[in-house]
Amino acid sequence: MADWTSLRLTWEPRILSILRIMTGLLFLQHGLNKFFHFPPAATQRPYELFTLAPGLAGILEVGGGVLLVFGLFTRPAAFILSGEMAFAYFMAHAPRAFYPYSNGGSLAVLYCFVFFYLWFAGGGEWSLDRLLRRDTASTSGVTARRAA
Repeated sequence: MADWTSLRLTWEPRILSILRIMTGLLFLQHGLNKFFHFPPAATQRPYELFTLAPGLAGILEVGGGVLLVFGLFTRPAAFILSGEMAFAYFMAHAPRAFYPYSNGGSLAVLYCFVFFYLWFAGGGEWSLDRLLRRDTASTSGVTARRAA
């Protein structure tokens, strides 16, 4: 039986990828709902592309959600989405009440801090970022050997 340290070291980057993928898929739903009303929501806003709430937020949610699902540009996407969620919380939720549970902003706070974590942690083992970084490293290694 493997000890806890080796198990953790083996699975930690993979679990990070699972967290990133699931967060991206869940966040993607918010943008898809704003634009295509899918998946259906209990309350539906009209579609307005050039407005702050459904328009810009929807674009960030769809684009950022897709980038996170595939793990492409994970750190910059997560940074932008963390800021979007902080902005959404303070503009839409905080004026209603002090506590996130009372003002309906719990999900915005949670997304904000998960994205903030992903900004630091990166995409994990199963990400296009890692695949591209590996290709870049192997290409630069070949170039360095040829130059020497």
